[in-house]
Amino acid sequence: LSSVVMFGVEVAAADAAPATGDCADFDPNGMALFGDVHVHTSYSFDAAANSFGATPVDANRYARGKTIAFFPVGDDGEPMGTARIDRPLDFLAVTDHGEFLGERALCRTEGSPRFDSPFCRQYRSNERLGMQMLATAVATTTPERIEAVCGEDGALCLEHARTPWKSIQDAANDANDPCRFTSFIAYEYTGVPDTSNYHRNVIFRSDAVPELPVSYIEAPIDSELWSQLDAVCPESAGCEYLTIPHNTNLANGRMAPYMGLEDTTEAKRAYAEARLRREPILEIFQHKGGSECINGLSAILGAPDELCDVEQVRRIGSSRTVVAGSVEDGRVVAGEPTTLTTTECAAGEVGENGMVGQGCVDETDFHRSALLVGLKEERAIGMNPIKLGVVASTDTHSANPGGVLESGWDGAVTGESSPAARLEKGLLTSGIDGNPGGLAGVWATENTRDAIFDAMLRREVFGTSGPRIRIRLFAGWAFEEDLCDDADRVAAAYETGVPMGGDLEGGDGAEKPRLLAWAMQDPDGEKLRSLQLIKGWIDADGGMHSEVLPIAGSEDGASTLCTVYTDDAFDPALPTYYYVRAVEPPTPRWHTYDCARLDEADRPEVCRGGAYPETIQEMAWSSPVWYRPAR
Repeated sequence: LSSVVMFGVEVAAADAAPATGDCADFDPNGMALFGDVHVHTSYSFDAAANSFGATPVDANRYARGKTIAFFPVGDDGEPMGTARIDRPLDFLAVTDHGEFLGERALCRTEGSPRFDSPFCRQYRSNERLGMQMLATAVATTTPERIEAVCGEDGALCLEHARTPWKSIQDAANDANDPCRFTSFIAYEYTGVPDTSNYHRNVIFRSDAVPELPVSYIEAPIDSELWSQLDAVCPESAGCEYLTIPHNTNLANGRMAPYMGLEDTTEAKRAYAEARLRREPILEIFQHKGGSECINGLSAILGAPDELCDVEQVRRIGSSRTVVAGSVEDGRVVAGEPTTLTTTECAAGEVGENGMVGQGCVDETDFHRSALLVGLKEERAIGMNPIKLGVVASTDTHSANPGGVLESGWDGAVTGESSPAARLEKGLLTSGIDGNPGGLAGVWATENTRDAIFDAMLRREVFGTSGPRIRIRLFAGWAFEEDLCDDADRVAAAYETGVPMGGDLEGGDGAEKPRLLAWAMQDPDGEKLRSLQLIKGWIDADGGMHSEVLPIAGSEDGASTLCTVYTDDAFDPALPTYYYVRAVEPPTPRWHTYDCARLDEADRPEVCRGGAYPETIQEMAWSSPVWYRPAR
C-alpha cells in the first residue's frame, strides 16, 4: 500500500494500476467483477432466514453456486425447498446487523442466562413480534441496550455478541478463495430514528477486524461511527474499513452531512475529510427501491426523467395509508390507519416515516441531487462531503445473495416466501412494492480482497438493477474521436484521462471535456437500447442543475455501446459531475411471473393490471467523474 491523495485527502490505497498481482488472470486495466455487499442471514434479528436457519456459511455457499435449503417451511419448522443462484458471484459481503448479535444469541441459545426470561420467551413466540421488540432500541436518536436482556450496563449482550461475530468472520475467511471468489468480513450499522432510514454497511479489507462491531447503539451519528471505528480498527494493526450508505431514498434528510455537528467551517471540513476517507460509495439500488433520483424536487433545475420512476417507492405528492404497530404486553398491536403524503423537506428539516415509503424528501436522499449538494458545499467550505461512487445490491434477508432474476425471484424478507405472499402489500417497502434488487460491480485488477477493496476506495465501481451489464466511464481533455475503435482504448484512457471515481483536473479554459462512455450487455440478458450521460452542475448563482443526455443507442438493441462525447456546453468556471447510465428495453416485471404461477382464480387484483407496471427497464450506473474548477 502507498499513501496517495484522493479528492484532496491523503488515504492509504494501492497504486492505481499495479504492474503485477497474485492471480494468473491479473489485468492492470481492470476486469469487471460482480457481487453482493448487502446480505442478511439468520444472524440478523429481522431476517426471513430465521425461518429456515440459513447462516453466513449458507450465504457464501449460495453465492458460489451451491444449493441451500430454502422456503417453504414445513409444519415441523424445517425447510422443504431449495434455492440456487443462476450464475455464481465473484465476491460477497454478508452484512448481518451489528446491533443485536448478542441479544439474538441470548434469546435463541438454549441455556443462555436470558433464554428463559419473560422478554426472550415473548421474543421467540412470534417472528414479527421479536423483530419489533428489538427494533424499538434503534428507533430513536438516543439508542440504548434493552436492560431486560442486556443488564443495566449492556455488558451481557456485548459479551454474547462475540460468538456470532466470530462465526461471521470464520464463514468469510473459510469461503474466501483468492483469484476465484472473494468473501469480505462485514456487518450492517442500522438506525431507524422516527422510522427513517439511517443505515450503512461496514466492509473490512482483511481478516484484521475489531473485537466487536461498532453499532448504531454505540455511535448514533455517522461521524461517531467513523471515529469509533478508527479507534478499534487502526490501520497500524492492519485493520481497514469503508462504509456504504444504503436506502437513502428512505432517509427523510438524515443522510445530509454534518448531522449533530457545530455549524462551523472547521467542523464541516473535519466531517468532509472523514467521509472522503471512509465512505467512498453509496448503494444506488436494492430490493427497497432505487436511490438514483426522484422527480419533482423544486431546488433541482432540470427536465423530469421517466427512468427515475423505475422501482421507485416514493413520489413527491403521493399518499399512502399505513397502520403503525406497537408492542404491548408481548403482542403486536395495530394502531389507527394514518394517511401520509410525501412532500419536500423544508430547509434543514429532518422528517420521519421514510421506512414506510413516506415523509418528506431531501435533496440528499437521492444520489443525483445529493451530488449537487456536495458540489455546492465544496464551494462553501473547500471540500466535498458527498463524493460518492455507486454500487447496487439485494439487501436480501433470506441468505440468497445475487438472486436477482425477475423470472425466478424467491423473495427477500419476511412475508415474501411464496408467489401469493409476494403479490400482497408487505411490511415497509416489501411484497408487491419491492423487487429482486441489484448487483455491485467493480473494475478490479484481480479477484482478491485487496484488489476489490482498492477499486471501492478509488470509486471504480458501478451498480446494476440485476443484469450483469458492464459499464465504464473516463474523462479527459484530448481523447481521440475514434477511441472506441481502439482495442487498447482503456489503456489509452488511463494514460490521458481519469476513470470514473476520479477528478478531471487541468484544462486551459478553452478545452471541452471528452467523455469515453462504454457499456456491454449481460451475455445472458437483453441487448442495450441506450447509453445516457447524466450531467450535474452548480451555476454562478448557486443554482443546482441536472440534465440527461442520450449519447448512444440502438432501437434494435446493441451488444455494446461506446462513444466519445464532447460537452460543448461546458463552462470551466462551474463545478460539474458526469456519470453514465446504460438501459435495456422493457422486459416483464417480476410480479407478472408470480401471477402466472397462480391459478387464475387465486390471482389477486394486482395481477389484473393497472396498479403496477407490467414491465421494467433494467439498467446500470457508473460512478461519477468530477470536474473541479481551479480555486
